Amino acid sequence: MKKTYHIVTRAAKESAAVVEQFCQANGQILLPLVNLIESASQVVENVIHEIQIQTLETILTLSAEQIAGARTPGKVKGEIRWHGSQPGKIKLADRQVQLKRPRLRHKTEGEVKIPAYEQLRQDRGLQQRMLGALLRGVSTREYDEVLPQMAETVGVSRSSVSRQAIEASAEQLKALREKRWDTVEILVLYIDGQRFGAHHILSAVGVDGEGRKHVLGIEVGATENAASVKRLLTHLRDQGLPTDRKYLFVVDGAKALRAGIEEVFGAEQPVQRCRNHKLRNVLDELPDDQQGQTLNLMRAAWKVTTPEEGEKRLEQLARFLERDHESAARSLREGMAEMFTLQRLKLPPSLYKCLATTNIIESPQGGVARRTDNVTRWRDADMVERWVASAWLLTEKHFRKIDGHKDLWALSTILGRPSQASASQEKVA
Repeated sequence: MKKTYHIVTRAAKESAAVVEQFCQANGQILLPLVNLIESASQVVENVIHEIQIQTLETILTLSAEQIAGARTPGKVKGEIRWHGSQPGKIKLADRQVQLKRPRLRHKTEGEVKIPAYEQLRQDRGLQQRMLGALLRGVSTREYDEVLPQMAETVGVSRSSVSRQAIEASAEQLKALREKRWDTVEILVLYIDGQRFGAHHILSAVGVDGEGRKHVLGIEVGATENAASVKRLLTHLRDQGLPTDRKYLFVVDGAKALRAGIEEVFGAEQPVQRCRNHKLRNVLDELPDDQQGQTLNLMRAAWKVTTPEEGEKRLEQLARFLERDHESAARSLREGMAEMFTLQRLKLPPSLYKCLATTNIIESPQGGVARRTDNVTRWRDADMVERWVASAWLLTEKHFRKIDGHKDLWALSTILGRPSQASASQEKVA
């Protein structure tokens, strides 16, 4: 058998060495790319895990019914009988996924295999075709077609799929706009926009007193559009989010966002300007040879303990920049006070990582963008909203608590909310 060889030239070796040295010396620069790749793949895996697992279990049950008939608890009939269920594994994407599969036994010949389960274990192509049907249903909300298409892929007749099973499958993707927030103690609200073709979607994510993240809602419209911001915040109010208390809002700095917050929640709400957005806006106005020093000076200013000292340092930087780069200095000064809201509130530095930027909401948005990357034409805003709502709901189930969540009691106290400790004491009393 003829072997193929890969010839490595001296130039190739030297190029590889240069790349290796760059990665070692500039590892921090690559971290945002790594985070984006991780979040991008996360949503795809979540789609598979959260919907397909439950749908697959339904299909396996239907496949078993074609052999043994419908399950009739307490009644034994036929040669092949139901014998409970047992754990099973199917290879999906890059991992083994556990699910529950029905178990059948012949009256005299022992265990009977479930045809759909055996096909899924042997043919990876089936899984990809089923996933395609699933994603088409997610994108159009034609959920009633998802289960029949996936069932037919593994030999289960469309006529065997009951209306109850279809309704149960559709229920998995329902209710983003029906969620209530009356009993959830939200402390922080992140708001950010995302573009899909000619359409924009505003998203809101909240963090509760224990550090858990919640998708609060979405709205069609841009962050620069005051009307769409007001609709989003008004909808949150109608869903039970109280407007008579203080929250920490973390936003990218759009004036329409600030105006909407003041109109719906009041002018006294503390707002933290996303430092990453500000950093990008300033650096975009500078030539390459000025960016490194400016980046370091801005980050150093954000680390000081008092807002007065931080603003003083940024003002000094702005005066230096305005000599040759007036637009960069103007961008730096815009909203400067709101870049130090965390220091003004005297919050613990352990909370800065998650509360000083909109990364909490931008990371899942990267996954939404990746998942919708193959869409070449967005027909209308409703189509965009359906895709984004589905992805957010699925991603939410894999949210983890924010870094520094153990110190959120400090923010809760500053905002005038009862801490978890005091709430527990009240219950005991």
